[in-house]
Amino acid sequence: MTTQEQTSGFNLKAEGKRVLQGSSGGRVEKKHNPVEKAKGEYDVIVIGAGLGGLTGANVMATQGYRVCLLEQHYNYGGMATWFRRPGGHVFDISLHGFPVGMKKSMRRYWSQEIADSIVPLESIKFDNPQFSFETEFTREDYTNKVVEAFKLDRAHVERFYDHLRKMEYYNDDGRTIREMFNEFFPGRNDVHRAFMEPITYANGSTLDEPAITYGIVFSNFMSKGVFTFSGGTDTLIMKMRKILQQNGVDMFSGAQVERVLVDRDRVAGVRVNGRDIKAKTVLSNANIKSTVLKLVGEENLNPDFVQQTREVRLSGSSCQVYIGIKQGEEIPFITDLLFCSTADHFTSEELCDLRTKSRTFSFYYPKTRPHLKNAGFTIVSSNNARWADWQALSDEEYEVEKNALIDRTVSHLEQYIPDVREKIDHLEASTPRTFNFYTQQMQGASFGTKFEGLDVSMKLSEQVPGLYHAGSVGIIMSGWLGTVNYGVITANKMAEYLHEVSA
Repeated sequence: MTTQEQTSGFNLKAEGKRVLQGSSGGRVEKKHNPVEKAKGEYDVIVIGAGLGGLTGANVMATQGYRVCLLEQHYNYGGMATWFRRPGGHVFDISLHGFPVGMKKSMRRYWSQEIADSIVPLESIKFDNPQFSFETEFTREDYTNKVVEAFKLDRAHVERFYDHLRKMEYYNDDGRTIREMFNEFFPGRNDVHRAFMEPITYANGSTLDEPAITYGIVFSNFMSKGVFTFSGGTDTLIMKMRKILQQNGVDMFSGAQVERVLVDRDRVAGVRVNGRDIKAKTVLSNANIKSTVLKLVGEENLNPDFVQQTREVRLSGSSCQVYIGIKQGEEIPFITDLLFCSTADHFTSEELCDLRTKSRTFSFYYPKTRPHLKNAGFTIVSSNNARWADWQALSDEEYEVEKNALIDRTVSHLEQYIPDVREKIDHLEASTPRTFNFYTQQMQGASFGTKFEGLDVSMKLSEQVPGLYHAGSVGIIMSGWLGTVNYGVITANKMAEYLHEVSA
């Protein structure tokens, strides 16, 4: 068994510093600029190839606009991406379960082929000292399980669901999730755990977030179950790239946007890899705080808006452990998604603790990637995390904690697969520092920003006409489905703007 220290093709020991390559014999060779073949001007420039940026670019291209997509990494997808390792292992980054609504969005804004590849997870399990059950996570089945496990009145649970369904973005009553739970299920920490834990893993929310953010997200999931993409993230992103190419989008990886250009109080383009490219509109798929404070610059914005942006809180980050099973070895079917913990009670703080006892295992069986001849078994563990805990560590302490994280994770997994350790031939871990290094998300924020970030995101074009943002903001617009749909919403606003300025 080997413990690798690499993720996405980079050495994790180099996190936080870039290694210059391409020199020979003391002579620095001139490097190829990835954007040298880009046109001098476009209708739309998209910064970042996360799902929001990819979808926004595609929507604009299908309407006939000239679109340029710029991604600083060599791979596309943002947090919805993958990497390969020796031994035939393909690992998806992050957990990715989403509501059935993803099928409609993919069919409408991408292709029927992609929509048809979205399939339901067969099984989700919860296992902790307070309860243990397996569910399809459909509304009917999940309700049956929680009613039985916690001896709840079904009519009362249905009233809770009805309350959630009535929640809307513009109808925030100011309550927190904790306050809402205490109203409907007072003193029932076990019930709070059942309803809150999967959503926390999905978007990083805590009990102290606005209740409105929980209601909308949970209602989306609580219908026909949790879905995933058959074929893996690698297949999905490659299909998306092919569609973008067919629709005429110019795509460039290794393209580091340094500045959003503003001229006469309107967006004018971007500076990327030292080159200025003009554009009538720009869509940023970067973190909203980075977009405003770094790419646009305070001098181009109202001071009150800058202050509002500074006050936006980043959402949480996460750690993951990637586990590869030797070719020829098998693991039994446990479940597709396992929410497990040895913590006696549920708290939002415990879920984010540096040495949390709680994690989610995603099991990837050969059926996950049916297109691969030698598709094997992989397992990805994910737990929520705080940037401050990991950033404060010295390099030596960091390596110690990463190895300890891996060991705790495998030990936890042994409770479900006793002989798994001897079947593993690949182990590695990622942390908030890893996500910060590769995605350039501030503080490695896996879930964008807190609720107040949505207001800043939506009002960006009022500050700089022609400049828009789409990404993971406000929890409501987080996760795969939320980010895809936000890309669509923003693209439609951009089309309206372009129509107005060209009239």
